[in-house]
This record gives sequence, C-alpha cells and structure tokens, in this order.
Amino acid sequence: MSTIAIIGGTGYTGGNLAREAAGRGHTVVSWSRHRPNAPVEGVRYETGDAANAARIIDGADLVIAALSPRGDLEGRVFGLYRDYAGAAVADGAGFVVIGGFSSLRPAPDQPRFAEGDVPEQFRAEALEMEAVRDWLNTEAPAQLDWLFISPAGGYGSFAPGESTGRYRIGGEVALFTEDGGSEISGTDFALAIMDVVDGGEHHREHLSVAY
Repeated sequence: MSTIAIIGGTGYTGGNLAREAAGRGHTVVSWSRHRPNAPVEGVRYETGDAANAARIIDGADLVIAALSPRGDLEGRVFGLYRDYAGAAVADGAGFVVIGGFSSLRPAPDQPRFAEGDVPEQFRAEALEMEAVRDWLNTEAPAQLDWLFISPAGGYGSFAPGESTGRYRIGGEVALFTEDGGSEISGTDFALAIMDVVDGGEHHREHLSVAY
C-alpha cells in the first residue's frame, strides 16, 4: 500500500479519490481550505492555503493535484503545480494532475479544445489547465513521473451519475459514445484513476477517462 497526498482532497474529484484510495487500504492525506462535512474514515485532513500544501508531500509515494483554477485560485494553479511537482521530485513521489476535458483533442492531430472556441465563462480555467499540461509535457524535470488525466466532457458535480464499475481509458483524443456522448460519474472517474495508478503501467502521459 502507498501513501497518497491529495491536494484538493475535499472537492468533488478529490473527495471521491480519497474515498476510493482509502477503501483500497492506502494511507491518504488530504489538503484543502476546509475540512469536509462528512470526513472519509482513515483519511487525515490538513487545511490551509494551497501555497502551503506541499508540506503533505513529505513521505508520500504519490501526489494527486485536484485543484480548480477558480475563485481565489484563478491564475495561481500553474505556479502552485510547478511547486508541487518540484516537491514530488525531491521526495521521489509520482505526480498526477487532474486536468480538464478542454486539453483533449477532438481527433488525432487536431487542435485541442482549449485552442478553439471555449465558452467565455470556462476559458480562463481551460487555458490555465492546458498550460499545466503543456509544461508537464515539455518542461517538467525528466525525473518527474507524471500523469495528466482528463475526464469526459459531461463530468462534474452537476452530473454525479452512478457507480457502474466500468470506464474506458484513452489518450489525448477525447472518447465519445456512438451517440456522441461524453460522460463519466464521479465515482467511476475515481475508480479509473486509482486503477491506473495502482496498475503502474502509465508514465508521463496524458490520459482520458469516459464511458
């Protein structure tokens, strides 16, 4: 079993990840601004500003960064993630970034969604997460074992869905169903991520998850 540090561990994605990881017997440490209303048994919760979150990386085998560049984090996530990545390298930990759908491509060799006409209310967030992905792919330290994982287009707390125990793993090209849908529930997204990191077969890759 591993020690997993989840930065943003009480948000929608981070909370599902904490529950899934703890349920598998991993030691889980969460960092967030506030403690959750319904703590997950076995998870240690630390709170404070995201600028101080790197301290939970000490002793971790894996760091999962699940922050959203919104509110007081808008414009800060790129710099914070570079700091977390540096701490992960120093500690010999893997580094998983939960990205966005906009970093995917609609088809091979096509521009990423973030490079196109993203709705204005989502544009800043999409561009910041795409900047993180690009940094990981082009400038991150060679010794950083990273993954950037994008959910389906219809993913989010607005559409929690149900636990089905199924999912598909893809690369940087978005996965769609035959009718053009792109969804994944919160619990199945967490299941997929933990299966990927526990499997240990993917390294320094951009992955996508959808039904």
